[in-house]
Amino acid sequence: MAKEFVHNDLLGNLREVFVQGEFPPGSKVPEALLCERFGISRTPLREALKVLAAEGHVELLPNRGARVRELSLEEVEGLFAVAGALEALAGEQAAARVTDAQLAEITALHERMRGAFAARDMASYYALNRGIHETIVQATRNPVLLDQYALINARIRRIRFNSPMTPEIWSRAMAEHEGMLNALARRDAASLSGILKTHLKHKCEAILEGMKATADAAAAQATGSQRRKAG
Repeated sequence: MAKEFVHNDLLGNLREVFVQGEFPPGSKVPEALLCERFGISRTPLREALKVLAAEGHVELLPNRGARVRELSLEEVEGLFAVAGALEALAGEQAAARVTDAQLAEITALHERMRGAFAARDMASYYALNRGIHETIVQATRNPVLLDQYALINARIRRIRFNSPMTPEIWSRAMAEHEGMLNALARRDAASLSGILKTHLKHKCEAILEGMKATADAAAAQATGSQRRKAG
């Protein structure tokens, strides 16, 4: 039992390393650094990396360790499509099953998030936002949904850290959250489901736009470098 706890604890800590985007996509996983950081040998690290590879965070390289997984536009779109479907289902079930205590918790998180929005405190906003979504999913009391949501959301969180957040996008997201809270308070399953799905769709569109802009800039830089060399 102790070994299992240590393994799960290590797995959770390592997952956060990649979710938080500590190492850029495509970079080699620094095994020696991580072993020293967590006080472990390479064997448990590599076992944990196998699990993270199955979850889509890293890629295992034959006899060469692992590297941080890069996601294509198609994969990102696919992840958000699945996440949107899961959150839509969560909205339906949470509206019917949320307790008064959970509604009060979500309301309190929302008020704090509104304060972070007003202060333009993005780090706090993201943390509170995550808490709201996770509490809505927990309110479903659906263990299968909880498990699948956790897997998908862990992969999406890394993308969200690199997503654009213009004043317009942020204001729209906040307005959507106002609608979520209102629908949940009214136990309006159809409305909450629709808002959650639309909310994820808008987030996906912003992230895809940012990824395309980054790819276009990199391509333009590469073209300019080639022309300078040729000249």
